[in-house]
Amino acid sequence: MYISSTNSTNSLVKEMLARGEWPQGEHFLYAGYQTAGRGQTGNSWESEEGKNLLCSILLPPDKNLYFLNIAVSVALIRLIDEQLTIKWPNDIYWKDKKLAGILLENAIIGNEVKYAIAGIGLNVNQTKFVSNAPNPVSLKQITGKEYDMDQLMKDLFEAVNIVLNEPEDVIWSEYKAHLYRREGYWPFENQSGAFEAHIEDVLPTGEIVLSDKNGQVHQYGFKQIKYIL
Repeated sequence: MYISSTNSTNSLVKEMLARGEWPQGEHFLYAGYQTAGRGQTGNSWESEEGKNLLCSILLPPDKNLYFLNIAVSVALIRLIDEQLTIKWPNDIYWKDKKLAGILLENAIIGNEVKYAIAGIGLNVNQTKFVSNAPNPVSLKQITGKEYDMDQLMKDLFEAVNIVLNEPEDVIWSEYKAHLYRREGYWPFENQSGAFEAHIEDVLPTGEIVLSDKNGQVHQYGFKQIKYIL
């Protein structure tokens, strides 16, 4: 389903589900423009009108929410370019620049989780970014090509469906193989300050496991650790 403008595709899908207005058999909402696009933990998402892929996909709620995060990440990698990487937990990176982000939320109706909703922002045909986001990049900036948004949306939905029907261990392995800065030691920062560490693992619950140069191993949840770019 396409809508020319909304505040946030995830918010609109949840509102329509709660009011019983979501069309039967529909699985995604695609917007030309978001007035208040959201990223993880309240971050905003900049997008020039009509230039980027802004969508929400309804997913089955019977899988671990973090697995759905990695499944959508892997689907984006397969769709766009196997040379891209996934910056934990689920940002899609080209070199050291952010190409796409994912926001996974549950849709609760009554007291029951009815759906998981994957909100996806993929920079496509935008070539000028004016917000204070530090490192955005678009497909057009990378390849020099203009992309058909409708076809890209259809291809993305198909890619997500394929990934969700594959064995979970295959998807986990592919996710880990594409982790951003997965080799060597890199600078991170936690509440105690900056340090260098190596990525050891990502757990099914979503925590990242790092080992520092002193051989100490720690695991961190989202927002407990950040990359220094």
